[in-house]
Amino acid sequence: MAAQPFSTPADDIAGAVAGRFAAAPAKQPFIRATEIWVPTADRKQLELGAGLYGPLRAFEAVSQQTQFGYDDGLPGKAWAAGHPIVLKDLTNSYFKRGEAASAAGLTCAVALPIFAGQFLIAVLVLFCGDDREHVGAIELWHTPPESVEMGLVDGYYGTADALEWNSRHIKFMHGIGLPGRVWATAMPVIMEDLGRSRHFLRWADAERVGINHGIGIPCGRDGEGAWVLTLLSALGTPIARRFESWVPDADRGGLVLHAGYCEHAADLASVYRSVVVPPDGGLLGHVWRTGAPALASELTSEPAMIAASTAEAGLTTMVAMPVIANAALKAVVAWYL
Repeated sequence: MAAQPFSTPADDIAGAVAGRFAAAPAKQPFIRATEIWVPTADRKQLELGAGLYGPLRAFEAVSQQTQFGYDDGLPGKAWAAGHPIVLKDLTNSYFKRGEAASAAGLTCAVALPIFAGQFLIAVLVLFCGDDREHVGAIELWHTPPESVEMGLVDGYYGTADALEWNSRHIKFMHGIGLPGRVWATAMPVIMEDLGRSRHFLRWADAERVGINHGIGIPCGRDGEGAWVLTLLSALGTPIARRFESWVPDADRGGLVLHAGYCEHAADLASVYRSVVVPPDGGLLGHVWRTGAPALASELTSEPAMIAASTAEAGLTTMVAMPVIANAALKAVVAWYL
């Protein structure tokens, strides 16, 4: 497929984004570290492909020296299970880097395996810490084949105890609520203003603790029922300050924005209306081209409009992952801090 060139002039870009964004103060992120584990050449082990560790240099050093076999450690367990795993005990479990995680203040990890059919591409691992103002949620929802309800498998909620209790006692029908809408569409769903949205059935709990936006992502190996990972973000301890979902557009020769939310953009769809990301277009294009997740700790090499708008919003890191079903890429999800 021929890719259309990204040709917006720099002066037009600056004018398009001027005044749309305001630089944001530094905030304590809900996710403290992110890793990508990839199969070795012989596919017998997983090795570290990339990581965002912030100040956690000692934990990064241990991770760089670690490998995992099939069903070994958290990445290996997720590989074997074929679906995400939420692990809330990193020191007294099968987690292999427990001492280093404890020293870094990490208390929970979520491993998300990414498959093309039955072929493992990578395992994305997200780490959370624990403190008094740690608000947000990472949830795993599942419905077995032929089931009419989707229920919570597990989740990490920081200090949002009421949201956790209600989440463990609620079921979603097909198309209802954030997990149910992802289940029905088999596509990422971004929701904003969760404390006021009646489409988000737990809106009162979200409003009470300050969770205001989130994304649901279809995941898991094909043929094992529907799995949905939800990331619910608060203003004070954000999982992300921007969520995006991009989809391939054969007519335009690249990725186009499917849905998006940004703390500092009233209408992200308007900002990106003319943007088409080609296969060689930065991190998003890389994920589309390879089907593998990717991380970036600086965004200046992204396509021009994306680089400009993220700079204006004060965003400096990106996590991008593919959504794959039946060995075909359906979307690229990205979140930014």
